[in-house]
Amino acid sequence: MYPELKLFIAGEWRTTASDMPVVNPATEQEIGRLPRAAKSDLDDALEAAEKGFRIWSRTSPRKRSDVILRAAALMRARQEEIAHSITLEHGKPLPQARLEVIRGAEFFEWDAGEAMRTYGRVIPAAHGHKFSVHHQPIGVVAAFSPWNFPMSQPARKIAGALASGCSIILKAAEETPAGAIHIARAFEDAGLPPGVLNLLFGEPSEISGYLIPQEPVRLVAFTGSTAIGRHLTTLASENMTSVLMELGGHAPVIVCEDTDVDMAAVSGAVRKMRNAGQVCTSPTRFFVHERIFDDFAATFVERAAATVVGNGMDDGVEMGPLANERRVPVLTDLVEDARAKGADVATGGARFGETGYFFEPTVLMNVPDDARIMQEEPFGPIAVINPVSSLDDAIAKANAVPYGLAGYAFTNRADYIDRMIDEVEVGNLSINTLEASMPETPFGGVKSSGYGREGGAEGLDNYMTVKHVWHSAKIT
Repeated sequence: MYPELKLFIAGEWRTTASDMPVVNPATEQEIGRLPRAAKSDLDDALEAAEKGFRIWSRTSPRKRSDVILRAAALMRARQEEIAHSITLEHGKPLPQARLEVIRGAEFFEWDAGEAMRTYGRVIPAAHGHKFSVHHQPIGVVAAFSPWNFPMSQPARKIAGALASGCSIILKAAEETPAGAIHIARAFEDAGLPPGVLNLLFGEPSEISGYLIPQEPVRLVAFTGSTAIGRHLTTLASENMTSVLMELGGHAPVIVCEDTDVDMAAVSGAVRKMRNAGQVCTSPTRFFVHERIFDDFAATFVERAAATVVGNGMDDGVEMGPLANERRVPVLTDLVEDARAKGADVATGGARFGETGYFFEPTVLMNVPDDARIMQEEPFGPIAVINPVSSLDDAIAKANAVPYGLAGYAFTNRADYIDRMIDEVEVGNLSINTLEASMPETPFGGVKSSGYGREGGAEGLDNYMTVKHVWHSAKIT
């Protein structure tokens, strides 16, 4: 079920003289060869996107919405094929891959509706004068999506661009290309005009370094690490190009003394291991009130250790491998640094198995503040559980990182909730749930976790410009 891997430029699929392997992280076997874009491919994509923008920006919102909805329906119909592709290239369990396909379709469906709600307004003026405000598509979008969610991450970028009337050049992740390829096929079959969606793969720094300074590119949309986001923002600023940045996180979880301890612990352990912890909103730093710390930690560790790890194609598997081999030594180093500084390794802490990039579900307890993992996002199946003496203490520790993407809390006290809404420094705060976003809600970060929002009524703002028109009935 793994697709043939190609670039998609100007409505046509193409291969190139240079390619790279795509590897199944559970078996370490090659499952495909991915073409690398050459400079000529980038030039062709830019030319196609310019032509596509002239067509698509003049297409009515209703017609744009119809095309997007047709493509989303095709993705739903092809759920099983797409999900198998995702599990093969990423490693996540097949049921999670199926859910990702539906989530990707939901992004398109929401933004298809928003395409018809990009309202302007009329501002009262003196007699003989009219002030009006118009929202117009910004232009060609250069987008970059990561490997952790092969379909839903590209979907967010493509949905926002197409719903707004923009054309887009997407550089999707080389490790997990199939999700974006399936999206492009769905839009091809749905009747999207050539050049409106273009899909590239290749050396990330070469593609970003060439595309971003080009005059036709008016927005850079990126999801990934803070370090790369800063670099791309610098490139964009040199040409006064707008940016939409969804960057790294290091999500805190505040567990208050009044909560249902067992429910919170089980929920936290299950969600921490979802996608092998390779989620920018993954709950990682658990700050638990000291009165319930022992009970919470015991239940959390027991459930984390019981996580069924294996090939995502196998029945009953809850957590697959890490998506790429380079993450294994990074996680190992973080665990060893914490251990050396006095942390307790309650379970896990190492790679396991002779084949595949598998890492044990890991729980660290009583981790000192100077351990690297207290400041560095692990992006893997590692949870930190530390006791706190009060809500003041918990909020201070939650905010003691440069990131602010998602945060969570378990409590039933209204006064605690009010304080956390006001004081926890994140773009997305969830209370008594570990869900961070839905298609209809805005998603994005504060501090070093980026700026701009995807999803919700705010999701198209970055893809549009605001034009004020002053019309005077007479020459003045």
